[in-house]
Amino acid sequence: MTYEDTPFPISPVGKLRRLEPARVAEVFARVRARKPRVHVLTSPVAQTFTANMILAVGAEPSMTFSPEEVPAFVASADALLINLGMLDRVRRDASVTAIEVAKDAGVPWTLDPVKIQISPSRLDFARRLIEMEPDLVHTNRAEFQGLSGLEANETAICEYAVHFVSTLAVTGEVDVVTDGTRTVRVANGHPLMDRVTAIGCAGFAVATAFRAVEPDPVVAGAAALVVLGVAGEAAAASAHGPGSFSIEILDALHALDEETILAKAKIR
Repeated sequence: MTYEDTPFPISPVGKLRRLEPARVAEVFARVRARKPRVHVLTSPVAQTFTANMILAVGAEPSMTFSPEEVPAFVASADALLINLGMLDRVRRDASVTAIEVAKDAGVPWTLDPVKIQISPSRLDFARRLIEMEPDLVHTNRAEFQGLSGLEANETAICEYAVHFVSTLAVTGEVDVVTDGTRTVRVANGHPLMDRVTAIGCAGFAVATAFRAVEPDPVVAGAAALVVLGVAGEAAAASAHGPGSFSIEILDALHALDEETILAKAKIR
């Protein structure tokens, strides 16, 4: 079955045979209307930029990893993101607690297993968390190879998603979002996005905000990557380098409208 032949079960408006830019704009509008709160456990290096990115799309961040506070914050959140950047014992324990609370409360949760190809202990922990069934997992291509032991081609990505995760987003020159049977490819973005610390981590926080309002994780993940990529292209047009780009992309996300998404989305 090809991508074009595969139906997307998209609630509440029926089924589509491909992800259209109008659907991306609709999910984005829902984020802005509902203002979901995303609880994020992430690296201190990424916290500020991640919070600002969540705010720029119209959602709300919370970030405590205090053992006394995590259960209350997660249980009342609209979605949870576990990011394994700068992983320490406190964040490991907080991550497990947060996931258990999210599952009990019916809060969707996502996993960003950063740099797992470098650290064996981090890889083992990421695999343990994947067994706890995240809604959506994000890697870049190097991280996917470390996680799966496979080459990061589309066939391997789809096969891994089928057997080990519900939905997988693998970012690169062309982003791939798949549940193993349905695949969306997103070609938006700009090289400056690789020159700003934590932009990948913050971008997946945006995907988590989209998952908070969209029950289909394939649609949520792909729509968020389109929005982030289109904003990155707009930011690059005004930026003079990585420093100004990091500011411009926040402004571009805040200003992004349906007309621009419809005109600029590159969905394959």
